[in-house]
Amino acid sequence: MALLALQEVSLRFGGIVALDEVGFEVQPHTIFGLIGPNGAGKTTAFNVITRLYNVDSGDVVFDGKSLLRTPPSRVINRGIARTFQNVELFPTMTVLENVLVGAHTVSRFQRERAIRRKCLDTLEYVGIANVAGRPAAGLPYGTLKRIELARALVSEPRLLLLDEPAGGLNHAEVEELGAFIQRLRDDLKITVLLVEHHMNLVMHVSDHVHVLNFGRTIADGPPQQVQRDPQVIEAYLGGELEEAS
Repeated sequence: MALLALQEVSLRFGGIVALDEVGFEVQPHTIFGLIGPNGAGKTTAFNVITRLYNVDSGDVVFDGKSLLRTPPSRVINRGIARTFQNVELFPTMTVLENVLVGAHTVSRFQRERAIRRKCLDTLEYVGIANVAGRPAAGLPYGTLKRIELARALVSEPRLLLLDEPAGGLNHAEVEELGAFIQRLRDDLKITVLLVEHHMNLVMHVSDHVHVLNFGRTIADGPPQQVQRDPQVIEAYLGGELEEAS
């Protein structure tokens, strides 16, 4: 059974069709790439899954149960965490304090010492435990991305939504990110839904790719198949997909 399924989801903003009967299934313990040109509806799909937007029709099913009656504040308790296109951190708080925010959303009756230990272990896992006591402000952009990843991971999600995690990273950092995403799948058994414009990254790490254009599905399948799809090539004007091939 799919861990996540969008079932004929449609959403309009006035006269703009953001999603037009979009449907796809994300299997457990896989990396699922969701791609498309700017304005295709990728982040809108993320916001639908995390309940920031209400759909006009269709359903979003997670682990066999609809998410549509789940308040946004409770999505993380269902086992879903996300990052954002633009880093959303508290700049005056330390790195550890930023990650503690994520931990406290699901910690309930755990002791504070255990929660802090868990956060420090997570920072170690993403490779930035050495800056745990430093304010987030002024740290390199790649480090800020890792802080946000740690904050999402500390909630122990079953499904992790990554919204353009490679944005602003250099070539070496993108390679490290790809290896890290694969570790999440292989070591932690986390299912990853990845929105990304960096085609080389998506095609290299994804088990399955779904393509949107103007809110509609135009392709779905293994990366090698999607890269050769004429509609996908046309949507991207050939450029990025030629580089990824």
